[in-house]
Amino acid sequence: MASSKKAIYAAIIGNFAIAVTKFLGAAVSGSSAMLAEGIHSLVDTGNGGLLLLGIRRSKRPPDERHPYGYGKSLYFYTLVVAVLIFGLGGGISLYEGLLHTLDPGHGGATSATVAGVTIGGLTLNTLVLGAAIVFEGFALRTALQEFNKQRGDTPFFEAIVTSKDPTTFTVVFEDAAAMAGLVVALVGVHLASALHMPILDGIASMVIGIILCGVAAFLVWESKKLLIGEAASPALRDQIRALAQEDADVAAVQRLLTMHMGPYSLLLNMDLRFRDRLDAAAVERAVRRLETRIREEHPHVQYIFVETDTVTGSG
Repeated sequence: MASSKKAIYAAIIGNFAIAVTKFLGAAVSGSSAMLAEGIHSLVDTGNGGLLLLGIRRSKRPPDERHPYGYGKSLYFYTLVVAVLIFGLGGGISLYEGLLHTLDPGHGGATSATVAGVTIGGLTLNTLVLGAAIVFEGFALRTALQEFNKQRGDTPFFEAIVTSKDPTTFTVVFEDAAAMAGLVVALVGVHLASALHMPILDGIASMVIGIILCGVAAFLVWESKKLLIGEAASPALRDQIRALAQEDADVAAVQRLLTMHMGPYSLLLNMDLRFRDRLDAAAVERAVRRLETRIREEHPHVQYIFVETDTVTGSG
């Protein structure tokens, strides 16, 4: 979880600084794409705070109302982040781009005077976007490094789909979308200036909105799977089944059900058939032995429930 926080803190710091410079650039130049980028960075800054809040609340211990803990709080806040990216980031970018496309002349470019030097809107936008690309690149690099530590040897996209900790890959997608948006904005403002077609700036804003909506839709889908309850990976289920079958008193594993209650909290329910002639005391010892071994090898399995066939005979 610490690695997730590192990526989130880097994203918050970078996005806030970038948002301020983008809004200044948009105010001076009147660029719709620049305004869309500013909104995007501001939303990403708030999203980082929501992810940190989700991590904090997910660590609360179990209580009477939530006997399995609060691990799924993280999935809820990740879903909120995805909705905000879609509604505020993507939606406003599409809206602002549409307005600029229908009325390319609104908010025409001006100039700014900095330290006695007059800087045109295009030059200012280029400086702002260039600096933002550098800062966003560092944030994306940090997020990728932390995600790569978590995924190990698992292929990149497989790790995203199978991950039960959405914080790091959410930051990766946010930063990747931000980089793509910055490139689109940079190309848009330069094409609009070179071709004397202000409408291209509005189109660039809409492209940014489409990128954000696409990323948000993917994050909503992944968050939904985790929020409604996703099973452990097939590999982990096979390992637990093998541990049970290795026990000398277990005849068969008839059913094995799992569900993630959080990134690092797993619920396990097993239906076991024990060897004939085992009495109740022997079955109880076997269950305790198996639970201990499972927890030793898989600490994330925090809740274990074992159902047994009717015990026949006492030996």
